[in-house]
Amino acid sequence: MYKRSLQLVLILVVAFTMLGAGAPSTRFDHLGHKLMCTCGCSEILLECNHVGCPNSTGEIADLHTQMDAGVSDAGIFKFFAAKYGPTVLASPVRGGFDNAAWIVPFAVFILGILGIVLLLRLWQRRDARLAAALPSAPPTPDADALRDRIRNETKYGE
Repeated sequence: MYKRSLQLVLILVVAFTMLGAGAPSTRFDHLGHKLMCTCGCSEILLECNHVGCPNSTGEIADLHTQMDAGVSDAGIFKFFAAKYGPTVLASPVRGGFDNAAWIVPFAVFILGILGIVLLLRLWQRRDARLAAALPSAPPTPDADALRDRIRNETKYGE
């Protein structure tokens, strides 16, 4: 029992010490996949597959430089947006005016649905008012004769 618990403690110690072993490369991968290559290929920075891409090597070097300087993730995104323009970000950063990029599409969709529902209700009310306003004429002998003539003329095969 003592050996088993010692083995378990040893495994836990090794596991917890290895958890942070890949942190810099994991952070590099995380940040590199949130940035776009600016060569015009519309690829993620770390996945740009152009042979001899003129921009990706410089951007990756900038990413390493910023990470080595200890800049936060938000600071790195701001640096890249300032240097390469806002199109370098794979998705808008949450905060400030960029919240509009997240909120406006959903707001337009919801407002469109509400507008359609209101328009349909308006049309239903208008149709109900028109139906109530139209007087119903009592059947006349001329109308009955015309209806019978139409039925007789449109019979098929008799």
